[in-house]
Amino acid sequence: MNRRTFLKRSLLGTIGLAGAGYGGYYYAHEIEPRWVKIVRNDIESERIPASFDGFTLLQLSDTHIGFNYGLKELDDLIQTVGELDPDLILFTGDLIDDPSTITNQQYAQIKDKLSKIQSRYGNYWIYGNHDHGGYGTEKIAQVMSSAGFQLLKNETTKIQKDGDHINLSGLDDVLLGNPEITQLIDESEQDHFNILLSHEPDFADTTKNYPFDVQLSGHSHGGQIQLPIIGYIITPILGEKYVEGSFTLGQRPLQLFVSKGLGTTRLPFRFLCRPEINLYTLRKK
Repeated sequence: MNRRTFLKRSLLGTIGLAGAGYGGYYYAHEIEPRWVKIVRNDIESERIPASFDGFTLLQLSDTHIGFNYGLKELDDLIQTVGELDPDLILFTGDLIDDPSTITNQQYAQIKDKLSKIQSRYGNYWIYGNHDHGGYGTEKIAQVMSSAGFQLLKNETTKIQKDGDHINLSGLDDVLLGNPEITQLIDESEQDHFNILLSHEPDFADTTKNYPFDVQLSGHSHGGQIQLPIIGYIITPILGEKYVEGSFTLGQRPLQLFVSKGLGTTRLPFRFLCRPEINLYTLRKK
């Protein structure tokens, strides 16, 4: 190889590496964070009433509006939810990334958009740690309530259908709230089908000791950036053990489902970790 060929190939190699680096940056910043997928799961249990067989739950989580997730993305989300036409909508926390940075006008716009999300049996939500941060606790509660979402803060509600019911419980955020799980399901309801919304997935190690059949969580973002061999790059506290997917715990047993969520935080990137909407179908076992 002569000197000219060597220099030419070296230059092309350098350009190629730079192009690959820029391409990876562009993909992780501009493409994957907006490439939302629908993840479908069946939830089976003998405790599911026959009238709830085929009933659909749609989980939304971790939009983190204001950090690489704006009103345009929210509009796209609303359209997708309408197309899925779920029976019940559940939001598992972290609506806003930093509530202190959102203006009253922006809050009003967010409320107007969220109010377009509809389901047959209601919309429910719980706090995430970012919702309590930045003095957002009261403001976000006001926005969500005005948009038609009912807060479950250490509370349980009955979802009723054709004379049967299932129980839906919501826990206050474990990190920055005051969670209280002990009184959510009374003795008379322990043999019914019981669902818990808990923002932090690792709390399932506590939930498995209580009469719950399902825990739906977010918080972890699925690690947000996943690299071959290395694995998850961003795993927040209480989102380090159960980072994504489904798990079975305890003797009842408890089925834990962890959403990768929709937005980003800390770093405005997703890589090998697409954002997701989660659609669950109840199946009488």
